[in-house]
Amino acid sequence: MSMVLAIFAILAVAVLRARAGDPPRVGDQAPDFTLPMATKDTIDFKGVTLSARFGNNALLLAFYPADWSGGCTKEMCTFRDNFAGLSGLGAEVYGISGDYVFSHQEWARHLDLPFALLSDHSHEVAGAYDSYAKESGCNRRTVYVIDRSGRIAYVDADYRAGSDDSFQRLSDAVKKLK
Repeated sequence: MSMVLAIFAILAVAVLRARAGDPPRVGDQAPDFTLPMATKDTIDFKGVTLSARFGNNALLLAFYPADWSGGCTKEMCTFRDNFAGLSGLGAEVYGISGDYVFSHQEWARHLDLPFALLSDHSHEVAGAYDSYAKESGCNRRTVYVIDRSGRIAYVDADYRAGSDDSFQRLSDAVKKLK
């Protein structure tokens, strides 16, 4: 029974932090969500539930402002171009923005992205991950790596699109989880 209480306490702290506006930190349980998703080939309105992905691979959540923008295109192309390496390290990549799945699918097709883009149109998930900028109405460019147990293993709250340093730090964090 004490294990159940410990898990409840951990989840309660994560919920209280999210409500208080505190960003999730390394070691925290990742806030769960379900979001509709699109790939270059499909749209799934039932989407991806984060907690259902725990256990097999590390999860890379890349929050970004908008499909079709220059910086976001550069960022997603970096993930695309390094997808085999990230997958080889046991990471699943998910891009997350407020755009609708229809835009995601066309953009993923245009860029030939091999990973899913999740639609957080209400920005609730971005808010839970402290990745939403109210002043612009868009996500901020932030990256989270979640370990197989569902805990946050890495956060880059100021990820730089096209930056070799930002990507290298991210890649090193994923390597540590292999």
